[in-house]
Amino acid sequence: MTAAGDRAWVEAAVAEHEAGLLRFASTIVGAAAAFDVVQDTFVELCTADRSQVEGHLAAWLFTVCRNRAISVRRKSARLRPEEEGNVDAMADSSPGRAIEAKDDARLVAAAMQGLAERDREVVSLRFAGDLSYKEIAEVTGLSVSHVGVILHQAIKSVRAEVARRQEGARR
Repeated sequence: MTAAGDRAWVEAAVAEHEAGLLRFASTIVGAAAAFDVVQDTFVELCTADRSQVEGHLAAWLFTVCRNRAISVRRKSARLRPEEEGNVDAMADSSPGRAIEAKDDARLVAAAMQGLAERDREVVSLRFAGDLSYKEIAEVTGLSVSHVGVILHQAIKSVRAEVARRQEGARR
């Protein structure tokens, strides 16, 4: 493969996976540090052997991103909640809807903090990273069926906690 071909391959990977990696990394290290983690991930892709990565690029990227984010989190010795908000811009620009969406995101983020770290990671890989169960299994080392069980239980728990918090807010 030519250098230009490798460059085009990396650029296509960035275009396809950058947003998901940013969302995922921000769940581990916060939005501000997520950019550096994702940049480090793509730098590592530039030096990786393409033949070893092709065929499971998404899983490889999310594994590298996860490992780097955990390393950054350990180095900073603190876990920050998602107070900075979502990395993506709000799709609906109306002020009322933006406030509601931010409130909803805070409720979900607060409910997710009650999950075990592994469960939060699996949920983040699925929804922030948009990975398949198989890809999540590759990233985490869990079986595909175990990923499904964790997701089912975690989502059920988050829904119940959000409902509990909403009910408490209405009183």
